[in-house]
Amino acid sequence: MSFQFLLCLGTLFLLAGIGAPIAYAILVSALVYLFAAGQDIGLAGKVLMDGLYSSFVLLAVPLFIVAANIMNAGTISDRLLQFCIALVGRFRGGLGHVNIVASLIFSGMSGSAVADAAGIGKIIIEMMTKSGHYTRGYAAAITAASATIGPIIPPSIPMVLYALVSNTSIGYLFLGGIVPGLMMGAVLMGLNIWLSHRRNFALEPAVPLVELPRLTVNAFPALLMPAILLYGIYGGVTTPTEAAAVAAFYALVLAALFYRALSLRKLYEILVESARSSAAVGIVIGGALILNYIVASENIPTLMAAQLVGLDVHPLAFLITVNILLLLLGCVLDATTIILVIIPLFIPTCRELGIDLVHFGVVAVVNCMIGLITPPYGILLFVINAVTRIPLNEIIREIWPFLGVLLAALAALILFPGLVLWLPRAFGYVG
Repeated sequence: MSFQFLLCLGTLFLLAGIGAPIAYAILVSALVYLFAAGQDIGLAGKVLMDGLYSSFVLLAVPLFIVAANIMNAGTISDRLLQFCIALVGRFRGGLGHVNIVASLIFSGMSGSAVADAAGIGKIIIEMMTKSGHYTRGYAAAITAASATIGPIIPPSIPMVLYALVSNTSIGYLFLGGIVPGLMMGAVLMGLNIWLSHRRNFALEPAVPLVELPRLTVNAFPALLMPAILLYGIYGGVTTPTEAAAVAAFYALVLAALFYRALSLRKLYEILVESARSSAAVGIVIGGALILNYIVASENIPTLMAAQLVGLDVHPLAFLITVNILLLLLGCVLDATTIILVIIPLFIPTCRELGIDLVHFGVVAVVNCMIGLITPPYGILLFVINAVTRIPLNEIIREIWPFLGVLLAALAALILFPGLVLWLPRAFGYVG
């Protein structure tokens, strides 16, 4: 490991530590390395542009962002919410169940935890607090915890980014996320049942069952989106990137023409906001591409793989160690940075140890999503605090049980790879 690389890491951690945006910290540290190594600074631009323009898969990111924003802006999320209330709202802790089920459904449309929390999550928090049956902290905590499911069940923006750095099939990654996502929903619902009975949450007024068919028909076009996406990808009709375009177009047609809930002015605002969000992700991706080039030129992944194989590390011990490290990093770094900068360091070692990259990718993404609700810097906690003005200390006080059950689910995914790989193998995956 050269002095220039150590200088690069030092600059990165210094800038991140003083609160500089992580994208700028990565870019500046990469430029410091190139300058110290006597390399042409223009190389950074070449690596960045080559990486962005040669990765067709990256087009899926802004398209999924547009689809999620359209879903939140129209009445689509409201119709889905009414369907969920009719389905599970009648049980004790019913609005908590609605929160989780809505996240499970919405995750099949957005691929973004932040979109889930800031959109449909905000609506449910208001419903839970207005009912008087739930504390503000509990409503915010269960919303943050359920929003982590968003990028696990396909589509998933973090899995698209992982596919970029690992050269793994997006289709099989999406399939691998379905069972873990459902498992996360199940453990959260189980915890909500237990806490609801322990705290004696009042029952919500039940929606008559005769209303369920009408509400189902009302929400059915929106419920079709996950099915259309999955059929397009696994039926061989579209690539994952083309499926993202179909999702954005379908959301637009649904909101503007079918439900008539989207004006031209609102569409313009959605496109501007989506462009800003995509640009923010794009800067991080660009910086990560340059940093990954530096890491590769220093031969760091190969050296790490050789050292670990030489020590005869058991694959399970390696997986557990890496996941503990990712959990710790998740306390201070965002998921995009971890996936694009940290995880590529471990991929060569995974190949050497015979660890399946689809299994590793899904587990790593689940880990990163748990990091979004891990104090002190879990971004979902801050997002919910910003959109609801619920004090951060109230959210953090209630988040710990939800964090605990999600960590238990993560441990099960690490110990039992079949939970991730069963569906991909059923569709022909041989890894």
